[in-house]
Amino acid sequence: MRAIEITRYGEPEVLQPCERPDPVPGAGDVLIRVRACGVNRPDVLQRKGHYPVPPGASDLPGLEVAGQIVSGDADGMARAGLKPGDRVCALVQGGGYAELCVAPAAQCLPVPDGWSDVEAAGLPETFFTVWSNVFDRAHLAAGETLLVQGGSSGIGVTAIQLGKAFGATVLATAGSDEKCDACTRLGADHAINYRSHDFVAEVQRLTNGRGADVILDMVAGSYVPRELGCLADDGRLVIIALQGGSKAEVDLANLMRRRLTLTGSTLRPRPVAFKAAVARQLKDRVWPLLAQRKIEPVVFRTFAAAQAAEAHALMESNQHIGKIVLVW
Repeated sequence: MRAIEITRYGEPEVLQPCERPDPVPGAGDVLIRVRACGVNRPDVLQRKGHYPVPPGASDLPGLEVAGQIVSGDADGMARAGLKPGDRVCALVQGGGYAELCVAPAAQCLPVPDGWSDVEAAGLPETFFTVWSNVFDRAHLAAGETLLVQGGSSGIGVTAIQLGKAFGATVLATAGSDEKCDACTRLGADHAINYRSHDFVAEVQRLTNGRGADVILDMVAGSYVPRELGCLADDGRLVIIALQGGSKAEVDLANLMRRRLTLTGSTLRPRPVAFKAAVARQLKDRVWPLLAQRKIEPVVFRTFAAAQAAEAHALMESNQHIGKIVLVW
């Protein structure tokens, strides 16, 4: 099969086309002929040598794919209600930048009715991440306020739409007026340009001094104490990336007095059983909304797989709104 490999750690040009042996599905797995795969921040970190490949996973980048099942473990497919020929999108530990990719059957979801492979390829990584963190970990409820940092990112556009779909008031931050406008078009009640406004003051103003109930954060670092300052009492801050650094100074007395929760998670190393449980929740509660187009795909640009280096350069430029997808 054709694939895109990381020839050495470094800049985008280290991503190069190659040929690899076809992967072989194991127990519980399916083999997918990949039509499209999503590009994500963890792919960039892996390319730079900052995101180790879990034991047993492919060294090829790519954490989400969409395509057609070629073959697989019969029992695994039966348990997941799948069969060869089905169009699916899947969350994988690696190997997505290839014509063929192995995925646990339990981490596959049907391509929503009427959706293209390109649209579906941008679903798994962001939807698994947002659901498991905002709804399972932070317990966002209808009527609460969600603050989404980086609202124009792939994670951000998903969090905005899911938050609104399940009855939250959604605030989002972004780095330009254009990106803020995109956030409000997707359903955010208010969008804050963090380059021209203090997001802490704006959140307090927009909530009449109450603060946000849940904050989804991809920055961390110096943002953490500021975010704790704009949480409502009993608020929950969930960290899913460390773009601003892994260290922060926290006033624990404030955390205790106001009963705040500071938590975080990573998705890639979690076991199949955990991801399968998330997949079931998504299929039951979110996939019907996708089929009805109540939640829309936001694909900023597609690239031929051989142009993966250009796709990574675009991601690192932060000029995109929504997802970047590679196609075969």
